[in-house]
Amino acid sequence: MAYDVELADRIRAVLQAEAGLTEQRMFGGLAFLIQGNMAVSASSQGGLLLRVDPAETESLISEPQVRHFEMRGRTMDGWLRVDAEAVEGDDDLRRWVSHGVTYARSLRPK
Repeated sequence: MAYDVELADRIRAVLQAEAGLTEQRMFGGLAFLIQGNMAVSASSQGGLLLRVDPAETESLISEPQVRHFEMRGRTMDGWLRVDAEAVEGDDDLRRWVSHGVTYARSLRPK
């Protein structure tokens, strides 16, 4: 499955004023990077792939329609899957994207 182009456009609209924004195909989706660090992606599995502060992982996955990102059967703190239903509203999308942007901005630029 290809990533959701409409969702990618909505993410792009949220991020349009961000300095250092680039886009890159990654993990089968379209990732949005801030200063070279991935913040959020329109996932090829639907919804978002989101990079967050690892210390926030447990509190964020307690929310409905949010879970750990798994790669090769391993969960990774700091990486979340957010279902498409959780970002149907623009305010919800902005809230989730802001988690990714905040963390990406906290990292050293690449």
